Amino acid sequence: MTDGTTSRSRESVRAAARFTLRDWGLLLVLCGAIFLEGSDIAMLSVALPGIRADLGLATGELGGVVTAYVVGYGGFMLLGGRAADLYGRRRMFVLWLLVFLVFSGLGGFATDAWMLLLSRFVTGVAAGFLTPAGMSLITTSFAEGPRRNRALVVYGAAGAAGFSLGLVVGGLLAAIHWRWVFFAPVLLAVVLLALALVTVPRDATGRVRGALDVLGAVLATSAMVLLAVGIVRLEHPGEGLAWTVAALGGGAVLLGAFVARQRRAPHPLLPLRLFRSTELVRANVTAVLFAGGFYGFQVLLTLYLQELRGWTPLQTGLAMLLMAIDVVLAPVLTPRLVERFGVPRVIVGGLVAGTLAAAWFLASGLDWTYAVMVPSMALVGVAFALVYGPIAIAATTGVTDAEQGVAGGVLNTAFQLGAAIGISAATAVSVLALGDATGPDAGLAAFHTALWVPVAAFALAAVAMGAPRRRRATTAPAAPERTTAPDDAGHVPEPAPATR
Repeated sequence: MTDGTTSRSRESVRAAARFTLRDWGLLLVLCGAIFLEGSDIAMLSVALPGIRADLGLATGELGGVVTAYVVGYGGFMLLGGRAADLYGRRRMFVLWLLVFLVFSGLGGFATDAWMLLLSRFVTGVAAGFLTPAGMSLITTSFAEGPRRNRALVVYGAAGAAGFSLGLVVGGLLAAIHWRWVFFAPVLLAVVLLALALVTVPRDATGRVRGALDVLGAVLATSAMVLLAVGIVRLEHPGEGLAWTVAALGGGAVLLGAFVARQRRAPHPLLPLRLFRSTELVRANVTAVLFAGGFYGFQVLLTLYLQELRGWTPLQTGLAMLLMAIDVVLAPVLTPRLVERFGVPRVIVGGLVAGTLAAAWFLASGLDWTYAVMVPSMALVGVAFALVYGPIAIAATTGVTDAEQGVAGGVLNTAFQLGAAIGISAATAVSVLALGDATGPDAGLAAFHTALWVPVAAFALAAVAMGAPRRRRATTAPAAPERTTAPDDAGHVPEPAPATR
């Protein structure tokens, strides 16, 4: 009887999570946008050698092509999230998708370094507004519970697929000409823009009231930009150390000023009350560590395959294509696991898989066949499938619709900050471990040393997410704790069901 009741209960949950044709149309557009952003970053990394050869860029200028996008993306994410809440999610999504389209195309026409740097920075800014707008469209269009969980998991799989497939597609396009790496996203963006005008629901007339905290926006953006610059500069230890310290120190000071401003602002850019939720804080800390491990490991693996093993960018992309297994696992398996075991346990399982994936290569040699690498590649895909979507669930559950944009902005800022830290830390450790030594054996030893960065990041993330939750006192019934704040009209939403 109990088994039958449980089976019927699960079937009813799955039925409630099913999407209509309109739901799938909206999700297609939003997943297309996050796929576009992921593939844009991946394709550029493969095309860098061709860009250097054609435009004659110096090493610093070539690194700036990547840094400009990261700075724009990470620096404007919080502002983008709040702007979506204030000015309309559909309006922000469509507007910044158009900006992304235009400046990605301009990058393809660049004939000098400054043109390419400008186009990449503005494209990054556009992504910084586009991403939180897209995520908040999901969290406000799909009701909290099984429907939203499934939508977020599919959304996360699309982002991972963009990065994995971008490596392969970028290699193919770069073989034709590096400019196609900029033109191809334009074609996809045009299609998404046309579909968005039809499928994305119009903004509600009763949006959040209040003005944008301009001073807070300036402080937050300046702090994120300086921190991003400082973190990226850590990839080159010993080069301009004073500037690196100044950027990190200045970013920290401005971040402190931003927090102080948010305490006093009548309409804060980032309502600090959101951080009263320990689950939201836990999710964002986990996101920083997970992104650091994931992207740090991918960079190190790319260097291992190309510099130590001599593989071409296309061969590397095809080898890492197995990581895109999450495209299949996330929509099919992850919702069922979340339903059965709860969000925290699923995330911890994914983080353990990530730890094992990175640790696998600690025993790697210069003669490893691809078959020996396959378990690690597959585990990375499993890790992303079990972590990315569920973290989005954990970071947005219990947040009011009026603040979903800023909650998405915080989460995506955490991912970008973690990615920058992970890549920079892994690269810096590799450079320091190599020192003045040369030769394949020295390079392999440095690779093994640097691998401890993603291993530690994944493991710490598992500890952060798996730490015991505080139990409520059971001596007397207590009113449910409110994890959301009153809106501008003074109404307090009903508390959301607890995430298991």
